Parts: sequence; C-alpha cells; structure tokens
Amino acid sequence: MTTDLTHGPMERAFRASRAAGRKLLVPYITGGYPGWQDALRAAVAAGADAIEIGIPFSDPVMDGPVIQQASQHALESGATPVSILHEARGLDVQVPLAVMLYYNTVHHAGHERFAAQLRDAGIVAAIVPDLPLEEAGPWCAAADAAGVETVMLAAPTAPDSRLPLIAARARGFLYSVGLLGVTGERSSLAGTATALAARLKAVTDVPVLVGVGVSNAEQAAEAVKVADGVVQGASVVRRLIEHGPDAVGEYVASVRAAIDA
Repeated sequence: MTTDLTHGPMERAFRASRAAGRKLLVPYITGGYPGWQDALRAAVAAGADAIEIGIPFSDPVMDGPVIQQASQHALESGATPVSILHEARGLDVQVPLAVMLYYNTVHHAGHERFAAQLRDAGIVAAIVPDLPLEEAGPWCAAADAAGVETVMLAAPTAPDSRLPLIAARARGFLYSVGLLGVTGERSSLAGTATALAARLKAVTDVPVLVGVGVSNAEQAAEAVKVADGVVQGASVVRRLIEHGPDAVGEYVASVRAAIDA
C-alpha cells in the first residue's frame, strides 16, 4: 500500500475513513473549561474521528450562547491559548486534534510562532472562521510550513465561482457552514446545510463536513447522507456544562451509532 504524503495527518485519516465507508464525526470542546480534557478523551473513546478544541476569545463572532458561556467560564478560570496548548500536550489520544480560534489570537502571537506552538502541542489543524480566503495567504503559508492544516469554511451564500477557490486552499477538511448565523442547537437541520455540502462535493475531493446547526444524532444522520461527516459544537458543550465529561461520551456514542446506521 502506498503512503499518502501529499496531505497532512488529519486529511489522510479522513480520506482513509471515507474510503472505508465511515462517516466522520468531529465534536467541538471548549478548551480550558473545567473537565475539558476528560470530555475530549470520552468523545474519542466513544468514536470521534477528530476533536475540534475551541480556544476561548473575548469577542467570539461565530459562537452562540452555549459556547460563549463555556468560553467565558474558561477565561474567568484563567485559560489562555498558551495554557490550553500546554494542556493539550498531555492528551495522548489517537485521533487528529484541531483548534478553532479567532484571527486576533493568531495575529497577536505572530503567524510563524503560533503555527510552531500548535505543532509542538500536537495540534495538526486550525480553523480560523474570521479569516477570509483573500486575507488568509500569510497565515496559510506559515501553517503549511509548520505542517498545520488550515481548514477553510464555505458559507451558504458563497457563489458557485468561489467554492473551488476555497476548496483549493482547504487542508484537512472543508467546513460546510450549515446556516447563516452563530452556532447553536436548532429544532431541524437547515436545508442550506445539505444544499451547500452537495455543491462542495461537486467541486472538490477534499472531505466535506457540515457544521453549525447540526444539533442532535438525527440531524447528523441526515447531514451525512450528503456530506462526509459532521462537526458538532453546541450540543456537545451543553452536555459538558450541564452533566460533565461522561455525558459528552454518551452523546458522542449516540451520534456515532446514528451516522453508522
């Protein structure tokens, strides 16, 4: 068997899982929130294919109330990007780890320095939702050089002409934003979620995962009929806040069962 050296570790793992017929499940967990490391390990044990670690920020433009609450608690508990990355070093899990953070954090540290900090902490990918494609070049170059995969986001409003450009720059996976607005749980999966995933699948071979507004196991199962997988944030973090790390594992196991069915 030939080894895929053209992609980073997250994209290699995702492509291999997809080739084997497995749908991808990526829970989001707020770094620095009490119990976050135990919640992350529970999610991995329950069948997560990767974990998105949220780096709390004081002005989270994409985050809804649940993730804002967790982020604020983490910040008040003294969490910083440096402390979270230090804690991430000790996770010792066998799935790829990504961070989700805002560009201010990257800019403050400096592109090359921050990319090296991620690499040294065992983080293989970064999602920077407020960094548009046209302005992403310097960060992407630094991340590429450090071996960090930059996950790009595509919005439902993006014209067809823009999608291949976003896809061409995506590493790890392509984040198909399920609906306009902030993260949070909703009663049904937005039609825009599967529609955008289908548009992306038509123009790229990069794994396509739907995130934002995928609120339960049933909606995840609906999304993966079109997409390669799902990212779930608010529904995971709410269980961490309300019931602790074990509840995260139980929930991830239920989603895993639903998308495997």
